Amino acid sequence: MNLNMKTRKRKLHLGMASTIVLAVILSCFLSGCETSRGNAQEEAPALVKVPVASPLYQPVTEWDEYTGRFKAIKKVEVRARVGGYIDEVKVNDGELVKAGDVLFVIDPRPYRIALKQAEAQLDQAKAVQRQSENAFNRVKELKSSKAISTEEYDQREQALYAASAVVNAAETNVAQAELDMQWTQVRAPISGKVSEEFVTEGNLINGGSDQATLLTTIVSLDPIYFYFEGSESALLKQSRQNQNGTRPGGPNPNMPIAVKLLDEDQFRHKGTLNFMDNEVDFGTGTFRGRAVIPNPDFVIASGMFGTARVFNDNPNPVLLIPDEVIANDQSQKIVYVLSEGNKVTMKPVTLGPLHNARYRIVRSGLEPDDQVIVGNIQKIRPQMEVEPEVRQLTNN
Repeated sequence: MNLNMKTRKRKLHLGMASTIVLAVILSCFLSGCETSRGNAQEEAPALVKVPVASPLYQPVTEWDEYTGRFKAIKKVEVRARVGGYIDEVKVNDGELVKAGDVLFVIDPRPYRIALKQAEAQLDQAKAVQRQSENAFNRVKELKSSKAISTEEYDQREQALYAASAVVNAAETNVAQAELDMQWTQVRAPISGKVSEEFVTEGNLINGGSDQATLLTTIVSLDPIYFYFEGSESALLKQSRQNQNGTRPGGPNPNMPIAVKLLDEDQFRHKGTLNFMDNEVDFGTGTFRGRAVIPNPDFVIASGMFGTARVFNDNPNPVLLIPDEVIANDQSQKIVYVLSEGNKVTMKPVTLGPLHNARYRIVRSGLEPDDQVIVGNIQKIRPQMEVEPEVRQLTNN
């Protein structure tokens, strides 16, 4: 009896303990759920703030960009017009010279002798001419009185003509000898920079023929040509712009052009387009153009590489957006704009060249009243709701 009572008391105590434990666990669970719901309400994520702005819409002078090389307007191979031994070299390698400067001196003595001989022959011919003239004048007076035969008269007249012809030939020989004498001094035909001297004193050179010895070369420096080539697609684009009036005339002579060198970040060298080829090259599919660039400080050398911008004379209104807000989506360029409900929308765009090193021209895909997201691009995604902060773009 006592054993049964003890057993029943033990079971009663165990049941009460289980009930208490279950109540405690249930209370903790409910308390934890309430706390989680409160924290969830308190930690709801805030909307991402993004700056937005409408594109700039203003007239812009556009350009087409090409690469090419500089080339001297004039390049002369200096060759002597007479042959002989080089007496003196008056120019140094790489020296700047002016037109008319003496570069080389050829031994003038043989040509001085030839000149004196020609002058002596001229004096002799003139003496014969005077004698023939006097003889003709005497028979001329006798002809009217028929004191001389017609045959003798004609002989005297022909002798005078022959003597005069000999004088003319002698004068020509003197002029040629004088030229040969002058040509013993080889002068610079143009102003510019000489290359190395290919001959030195004491060398025998040929002159006055297609086998004449090359003495040096001279290239002009200021101004200088800039040659470039453009693709057929660029030429077609310009032609289409010409058709629809956005670029009257297309690329034509006297259009402004600016060129930068390899170590420059600005297009400093201003010039004008002065030549466009009349056909597209069959082999390369490109057209060729040429500009004249002033080079007063001689910084640009023939053969240098450069990048040119050919400007459109007629500014057109275009849309401009900051270049850094443009993103890539596979093979197309996109920008993010706000749609209804401040949600992010992706718009494909067609782009033009960079303007003022900051803004990119937008050909199509945007409207002037679009709200373009111009910041926090890395934090947004399509259809995401954001909090816009309106900004104003400036082109300063």
